[in-house]
Amino acid sequence: MTVTVTPAEFTLVVYDSARIAELVGSVADRFGLPADLPISVVVDETTPLARAQLVSVDPAVLQVEGGAFEQPRHLRHLNEAAVILTAARLLGRLADRRDPAFSAGGAPPAEEELTLAQADVWDAYSLGRAERLGFEAHQPRWRYRFRTRHGFSDVADRVFDRVWASPQLTWADLEAACAETGAVPA
Repeated sequence: MTVTVTPAEFTLVVYDSARIAELVGSVADRFGLPADLPISVVVDETTPLARAQLVSVDPAVLQVEGGAFEQPRHLRHLNEAAVILTAARLLGRLADRRDPAFSAGGAPPAEEELTLAQADVWDAYSLGRAERLGFEAHQPRWRYRFRTRHGFSDVADRVFDRVWASPQLTWADLEAACAETGAVPA
């Protein structure tokens, strides 16, 4: 797996580009992405914010604000678990977007057009798969985040459990999950 990290050398945070590339490559490999797929990880080390986006599918580009990779108790230091979870969320989406079966019932909108509810249901699906692939995903954290968009209800919890545990869903399934919780875009 060819993973490049920009910047190659960090000056404002104590991050290791080679280690980030290794971790992202490991996640990509376990998600079954092709070994010849180049992946670029662009880290904005100037901000402590934590936004992370899949900005391109071909070529694969992950854009990450520095705080997304930061240890909460040791500011400016790399948190390998955060790198893995961020990569799992975004590379899960990348794998889905590259899989024709995922879009069989309709293609997902562009990343910047996803509603928060759609993004959260997709994150739950990606991170549930990541957990089954051997990564620690801390499900309660993501369940709470899911609830903030889909409601604090038994219905939302059942939908979350189903999405988290599902090995194979389509975009239509994720949209149906949003509709089931009532989190459909207006």
